[in-house]
Amino acid sequence: MEKKTARLFFIDAMRAWAILMMLQGHFIDGLLDVAFKDNTNTTYTIWKYFRGITAPVFFTVSGFIFTYLLIKVPQKGWQNPRVLKGIKRGLQLLFIGYLLRANLFGILKGEIYDAFFLVDVLHCIGLSLLGIIGIYLLAQKTNKALLSTLLLGVTVLLFLFEPLYEKWTFGFLPQALANFLTRANGSVFTIIPWFGYTTFGAFLSVLFTRYKNHKFLYEYAILLSLLTGIVLIFFSSDLFLGLSDLTGATLFEAIAMNNYLFIRLGDVFLVFAVFMLFRGLMTHPTLLKIGQSTLSIYIIHFIILYGSFTGLGLYKFFHHQLSPMIAISGAIVFMIVCAFTALQYEKNKVMIKSGISIGTKQLYQNLQPWYSFSQKLIKGYLSKVLRSVGRTKTN
Repeated sequence: MEKKTARLFFIDAMRAWAILMMLQGHFIDGLLDVAFKDNTNTTYTIWKYFRGITAPVFFTVSGFIFTYLLIKVPQKGWQNPRVLKGIKRGLQLLFIGYLLRANLFGILKGEIYDAFFLVDVLHCIGLSLLGIIGIYLLAQKTNKALLSTLLLGVTVLLFLFEPLYEKWTFGFLPQALANFLTRANGSVFTIIPWFGYTTFGAFLSVLFTRYKNHKFLYEYAILLSLLTGIVLIFFSSDLFLGLSDLTGATLFEAIAMNNYLFIRLGDVFLVFAVFMLFRGLMTHPTLLKIGQSTLSIYIIHFIILYGSFTGLGLYKFFHHQLSPMIAISGAIVFMIVCAFTALQYEKNKVMIKSGISIGTKQLYQNLQPWYSFSQKLIKGYLSKVLRSVGRTKTN
């Protein structure tokens, strides 16, 4: 019988699929000539729909695997070593998110461009991990049974009230903070509503952990995922219209008119069902390593495509200029290059970090004499200046 407590390979496979779909999605969307972005074209429409599945799956899986590891250990509350690790990870993602948007040329000129403060995937996931930790600690402090309720409650509230807060610009906040909450200034992702997908992934993780030793865990999970996904995709809009007619609440009608959150959640359920169904075929070491190296892949893709630090990326030279065949071929090569480079980095990460540490120490040692010498020159110059204006005593 399959061992339920083994590593969840299907989750790593889902992460691998999501990051690869994100790579090709960013490449084609950014570099394909707008003349070929025809919504009446069936092929483009199908690609566009499946591209829209990527982010919800990525956020949901991130919440799932983080919470699975968080609640897996026997220690609870602040005694749980995963809490501090999670806080460190969340802050690290926030830092890397801003670092990738830094422009060295601008910094050298003493300027920080507005794009630096825009919020993207890493910012949202980093803040989402911190939010999940906060919910976990709150539930542990009061009632452990609250954890799943709070996680699901956050998702439902964020999704239900999206038509209301989507219009808010949060102009009373500094723009750097407002960018986490509104896309009005150019942010691609915002913590609301995307935190809802992360908390839903966390909710699924709690359920999975609770029933992980059930004899028919996957059979029931696959069936429920299929049914829930179909209902959300094909019937949720009608359900909200019915609730609007029944209650007279215009909020339900507004949800139905732009029901992307619940429909995409249905897509997530179907993706979960597919990967659980074929979990036995998704144990190839390379696939699993890609799923475990998503951060490295994301960083590498951001540098190559958008030109982090220098602004000299593919986006600068080929923005909306490629034909479909070149864009598709380029996307395939782009995925291979990013994944291969990331796997090589992960394979040699210890050696690379050690080399950087040694290089930094060596550079410091080489610069130390010049630093001391320059300090003496500066002190001598300042002393002369001060004496010349009579602010120091002369012998």
